[in-house]
Amino acid sequence: MWSPFHSSCVKRSVNSWLSEVFGDQPVPHFEVNTRTVDILFQLAQSSEARCRDTALLSEDLKQKASEYQAEGAHIRDVLLQGVGLSCSNVSKPASDYLSALVDNAMVLGVRDTSLGSFMPAVNNLTNELLEEEKSNRRLERELRALRKRLGTTLVLRSNLQEDVNKTIKCQSVESAKAEERMLNMDFVRAKAKELSSRRERAEAQLVSRNMNKSLTHQAIVQLSEEATALKQEINPLKNKLKPYMDLSPSPSLAQVKIEEAKRELAAIDSQLQMNIDLQ
Repeated sequence: MWSPFHSSCVKRSVNSWLSEVFGDQPVPHFEVNTRTVDILFQLAQSSEARCRDTALLSEDLKQKASEYQAEGAHIRDVLLQGVGLSCSNVSKPASDYLSALVDNAMVLGVRDTSLGSFMPAVNNLTNELLEEEKSNRRLERELRALRKRLGTTLVLRSNLQEDVNKTIKCQSVESAKAEERMLNMDFVRAKAKELSSRRERAEAQLVSRNMNKSLTHQAIVQLSEEATALKQEINPLKNKLKPYMDLSPSPSLAQVKIEEAKRELAAIDSQLQMNIDLQ
């Protein structure tokens, strides 16, 4: 159904144009609405205007062709009659020359074969040739510059490709190293887990055997450190006793010093024993 918003004239114009375009073939199905009908109407108007222009141009060309033919026949008759010749008694070379002259005139686009018409046309062609040669030289310079830039670009591309290949190799090497580190890390984790499990089992065994903590390595190390500290405390006392070693003993004074030393040694031995017992 045609849209009610369009006049019957528009509808008839579109239908007529579609019939002319597709001829005996059926018109393809399309959605009929205001927009599609407007577009088809505009296309029909444009097509008809172009056809009219083409027809007018064709008629003009036909008219000009007939005029040129008539003018050519007239000029031919005038030339031939002026020199007392006819088409039948013109030699073949002369006919060929005349044909070549006509062809040149048609190529040059002149209305007649006079020298005043040929010379400007030849000059125009010469100027066009010079302009084309100038344009060709400019294009050649641009082409050389483009080739130079292309060579530079190809070198840069080659360098970039080498850099990419090196980067890919480095990435593969780094990936292999990372994978190796991951494997080593997994091994270390598994080993640490195994050692932790072994330590826990050993601690459980020690607890089950009621092992005294004073016999552990840590306790022995601590006890050794304490013994070393006590020895360092005893060394100053020994140094104090050295001056008295070379003196002739005074029974009473020596007895006093000996008793003091015995008490200090006893106190140190007692403290040492207490520390050992605490451990």
